[in-house]
Amino acid sequence: MKITPTEQLFTLFNETALILQEELDCTYLEALAETGENLFQGAILQEELSELTIKRLKKQYEEIHLQKFSNEEIRKAYQLVILKGMKENVQPNHQMTPDTVGMLVGYLVDRFLKQSSFRLLDPAVGTGNLLTTVLNQLNKNVASIGVEIDDLLIKLAYVNANLQEHPVQLFNQDSLEPLFIDPVEAVIADLPVGFYPNDVRAAEYQLKAEEGHSFAHHLFIEQSVRHTKPGGYLFFIIPNGLFESEQAAQLREYFKDQVIIQGLLQLPTSMFKNKNAAKSILILQKKGEDVQPPKQALLVDLPSLSSAAEMDKILTKMEKWFQENKG
Repeated sequence: MKITPTEQLFTLFNETALILQEELDCTYLEALAETGENLFQGAILQEELSELTIKRLKKQYEEIHLQKFSNEEIRKAYQLVILKGMKENVQPNHQMTPDTVGMLVGYLVDRFLKQSSFRLLDPAVGTGNLLTTVLNQLNKNVASIGVEIDDLLIKLAYVNANLQEHPVQLFNQDSLEPLFIDPVEAVIADLPVGFYPNDVRAAEYQLKAEEGHSFAHHLFIEQSVRHTKPGGYLFFIIPNGLFESEQAAQLREYFKDQVIIQGLLQLPTSMFKNKNAAKSILILQKKGEDVQPPKQALLVDLPSLSSAAEMDKILTKMEKWFQENKG
């Protein structure tokens, strides 16, 4: 049986990470970031390794030439080893955006943003999987920025972007603290859902809770809108119950004031473990001088993404909407 390029890379990432994990006495994900950095730099950077380990690693690295692989092959293999590491060391907030969803977001960014070059922000960049999935689909000049509070995740995102040769500016900080970045034309985010523990910081947001903790996902939306240029677009992966919570009335008011809803794509519930975990893609446009609402918002209930015929029908419907509303 022929081994696919993704399987080849997965084996390399996995085996070299296991060697480093044992020798450095660290977690699998930390070792994965180390081996990815070695591959990118074309050198073994860990000084404390034994000569035997260095020889073993060199032998494996020399068998693979990264330039022979496409960005998507590198991204998929890297994603699979990260998923393996996350399964071993479960952390509830580390959920990776499924590939099919990332590809849909990439398609939407491509269709809504007409310009050939723009700036793109992911304020919840995680391991960089959603961001690089989108970048791999855009045949445009994109300057991208990612923000992530978790030290290990941002290191994985850094290696991920380097291996695929995407120039991404990364900030290791709480995304809801002040961001020192220029406004962008587009934002993508798989919103972290839950309560934000820092009430003092939350108090500086319009979408703060009247009492108790504020919803982090609401604050992420507001922070993203703040950092988007007038007329810019925001693509959020949201929980389906976003407009049904006890803080939803505030969110509706904020939307009325700040943004235009361009569309809502409901993802098939079959993608999620249970109905309560189901998500949608929400498309917003920040209000500005010449910004007009669409004749009607793009509302799509997506079929199972594995049904090619059904997906074709939906994509045809979406293309028709773009022609009628976006020219």
